[in-house]
Amino acid sequence: MQSDITTAPQQERELTSPIVLTPAAASKVGELMEREEQSGLALRVAVQPGGCSGMRYALFFDDRALDGDVAFEIEGVPVRVDQMSAPYLRGTKIDWVDSLQGAGFSIDNPNAGNPCACGDSFG
Repeated sequence: MQSDITTAPQQERELTSPIVLTPAAASKVGELMEREEQSGLALRVAVQPGGCSGMRYALFFDDRALDGDVAFEIEGVPVRVDQMSAPYLRGTKIDWVDSLQGAGFSIDNPNAGNPCACGDSFG
């Protein structure tokens, strides 16, 4: 997997990719982005207050480049992580799982000290 790291033009930072997208996740994100029919979109991965354990993950398409964003490309998918979320997400692996129990993104975060049973939030 190749990663290309850039930052928002307002602030340059030397950072490595805070997350990993598996080939299955990158393929699914690329497929979903094509359906949006809008240019300039990137997958934004963020951590926000909420969820049953205090913090929750947010994955959505965004056409904005925020000051301090860490921007990179994995498997052809442009990804942005805001500067506040990056430390919480360092080393996080995002996969696409399609099983008998359902399909969806699976997030494995080594920084999550107190994950909840649903897998959508951590503390």
